[in-house]
Amino acid sequence: MTPDYVEQLTDYLASGGFVMIPLVVLAMVLWFGLGFRLYTLRRGTTKTVRRVIERQRSKSKKEVRGIIPRAVRLALSELKPGVPDIKNRLRGAMAVFDVEMERYSILTKAIVAIAPLLGLLGTVSGMIETFDSLGDMSLFAQSGGIAGGISLALFTTQMGLAVAIPGLLIGRILDQRQHGLQMEIQKIKDIVASMDAHGETL
Repeated sequence: MTPDYVEQLTDYLASGGFVMIPLVVLAMVLWFGLGFRLYTLRRGTTKTVRRVIERQRSKSKKEVRGIIPRAVRLALSELKPGVPDIKNRLRGAMAVFDVEMERYSILTKAIVAIAPLLGLLGTVSGMIETFDSLGDMSLFAQSGGIAGGISLALFTTQMGLAVAIPGLLIGRILDQRQHGLQMEIQKIKDIVASMDAHGETL
């Protein structure tokens, strides 16, 4: 026997028409993208950048996780005696973190923008069907009349907003975290470049 909540969910999706399935798919892709970004944008430590650099310079072979410890290890690996132009080498080496942090960012922003519009499309389609049916007054014979038809048409707008609003809020939080990590990575590059200028090596 099908549980009541499954039946209610099925009825809700069916009531929204053809737009509901794409909206559900977009919701799943959105939350996958947000989850991936949340996992990727881990700082990896509570220590300051300078403290992480000091620990990494002790030649610790401990596995590092998170953006900051990995960035420090990569930056220090570029600190070699007799190798010129440390700033350009650091810029090129650390670009990998920018690519990593940007992954799925554009996709999630696109879904947040598309979901309300797709919901509105479903509502407009439902309203068109509602008013077309007035020609033979078929809605008056159904439960809820015209109000019931309009109510069904608005389900897709509700679903579109339910997808977009949480995605927008969480996306903004993740964007702020990404900006903070980018500032710290820049600080790492500056510190390591300064070490090279003073002739410090591992």
